[in-house]
Amino acid sequence: MTNIIDQKAIENRKIWINKIQNYRGNFADEAKNIEDELKREIEEKGIDNLIDHLRLCGHIPESYSHDSTEEKLYSKYTDILLSLTYESMGFKSLVFAERSDSADVEIFGKNFGFIADAKAFRLSRTAKNQKDFKIQAMDNWKRGKPYAMVVCPIYQLPNRSSQIYQQAISRNVCIFTYSHLALLLNFFLKENKLVIENLLEEIFKVIPALNPSKNAVDYWLAVNKTILNFSDKIQKLWQLEKQAVIESTKIAKEEALYFLASEREKIMTMSHEEALKELIKINRIDSRIKTIESIKENGLFSIQ
Repeated sequence: MTNIIDQKAIENRKIWINKIQNYRGNFADEAKNIEDELKREIEEKGIDNLIDHLRLCGHIPESYSHDSTEEKLYSKYTDILLSLTYESMGFKSLVFAERSDSADVEIFGKNFGFIADAKAFRLSRTAKNQKDFKIQAMDNWKRGKPYAMVVCPIYQLPNRSSQIYQQAISRNVCIFTYSHLALLLNFFLKENKLVIENLLEEIFKVIPALNPSKNAVDYWLAVNKTILNFSDKIQKLWQLEKQAVIESTKIAKEEALYFLASEREKIMTMSHEEALKELIKINRIDSRIKTIESIKENGLFSIQ
C-alpha cells in the first residue's frame, strides 16, 4: 500500500524544524517571517503541502530546548498553519504574534466567527495538565463570538476519560484535531466555502448539545458522526485520514527516538570533562549565574 505521507513531506518537516531553530531575530518579526514563508510555499506547492504540514505538526521537536525561543516559535508556527488552513477554505483569519489574555487566532466566516488555538506537545512529556488545553481560558476569550476551537494532535488526546471533555461541553469549546482539520481541507477541495462553513457550524453546535461528561467516546462519537453524516463524499476521505494518522504517529515517534538516540550516543562518546561541561550547559548554570550577577540595588528606596 502506498504511503499517504510521502518522503518529501517528511524532508520538508526537517527543513522547517531547522528553519525555526535558526531564527535569531525579534520574536514578532520572526513569526511574521514564518507566516510569509509558509504562504509562499503553499502558493507554490498547493493545498496538499498544507495538508502535509497539518499531518506532521502536532509534536514539538525533541531537539528544541524547553521554554526556548524555538519552542515558542514552533507554537506560533502551528497557529499560523491553523490560520492558513481556514484562509485556504475561504475564511478570513488573523494571527496575533504577541498577545496575552486572548486567543492566538481569530477566524471570520460569512455567517459566524470564532476564536482558535493550536496545541503541540512533546512526545516525551508524560503528563499533560487539563490547563494545557486552555478550555476554560478559550471560553473566557470568546468576547462575543459564539464559538471557540482548540486544535490538538490526535495521538496526544485522552481516549477514555478526561476533564477536558466535560469542560469543552460545559463551556461550548470545540476540541478538534489536526487530522480532522486535514479532512476538512480535503473535503473543501471537492466542495466550496459555504458547504465547509455549514459543516463547521454543525460541528460547533453539537458540542453544547451533549450531556456534560468526561467520556471521550461520547464526545468523539458526536463529532465524528456529525462529520461522516454530512456528506457521502466524506467516507473515502475519512479512510484516507485514518491511515494518515497511523503514519504520522509512527513518523513522530521515529523522529523523536532518532534524536534521543543521537544524544545518548553523543554523551557516551564524551570525555569526563566534556560530559561535565555539557551537564553545566543543560542546567543553564552559567546563564543563571550571569542573571544573578546582574541584579543590583535599583534605587526604589531612595525615592523620597
